Amino acid sequence: MNHNIKYSHTNLIAKDWKKLSKFYINVFDCKPVYPGRNLSGEWIDKLTSINNVKIRGIHLALPGYEDGPTLEIFEYEPENLRIEENKINRQGFGHIAFHVDSVETILAKLIVHGGEQLGEIVKKDMKGVGLLTVVYAKDPEGNFIEIQNWKKN
Repeated sequence: MNHNIKYSHTNLIAKDWKKLSKFYINVFDCKPVYPGRNLSGEWIDKLTSINNVKIRGIHLALPGYEDGPTLEIFEYEPENLRIEENKINRQGFGHIAFHVDSVETILAKLIVHGGEQLGEIVKKDMKGVGLLTVVYAKDPEGNFIEIQNWKKN
């Protein structure tokens, strides 16, 4: 039986959806997909099980995928629930990853736009796969990002 399943988007909950969207646009060349979202009413209350919820945000087209999956950045009102401190090995979704030409250049751009480096830049030769240059970083709200480059051997 063929079920025609297609990946749609990854959702990121933001403290400030406008600022966080600008970060991904400026650092990783994501593109806004309009219209923006301004969701409220009985239907979204039922969907989320939150009374009188308001959700604002936008979808961002990911670089290299004009009509592909998007990064959906949402902000909830009256409030988002915060976790104490995000850890790279916390159970659940861990990070998003971007393949770039220069890990060092994009990491520097990320820092200029309010992000933060997590660990060291590592180069690892993976037999049969290639040379991986990679670093973990955080966006301005503490969400983890892997910045990577693969060069074939």
